Amino acid sequence: MAIEVRIPTILRTYTDGAKAVEGSGDTLAELFADLETRHTGIEARIVDEGKLRRFVNVYLNDEDVRFLDGIDTKLADGDNVTILPAVAGGMV
Repeated sequence: MAIEVRIPTILRTYTDGAKAVEGSGDTLAELFADLETRHTGIEARIVDEGKLRRFVNVYLNDEDVRFLDGIDTKLADGDNVTILPAVAGGMV
């Protein structure tokens, strides 16, 4: 099962600069564990204590996984996962 994972700039140090990598797994949790086997350290930047980190947004085929089953969201061959850090800021 091949799943394309789009990597944000801040995490590309773990993927040797790659903007996208392939992974596999039946759920997001399994996908992130699979990515960790090839890109050591990336899983800890996305997952904390078995849950998605608060300031990391993950999209499955452009749908926010927090409105699906979170880290237990099921995946299928050919899915696209996008990881985005939350952005905050503005003028005070």
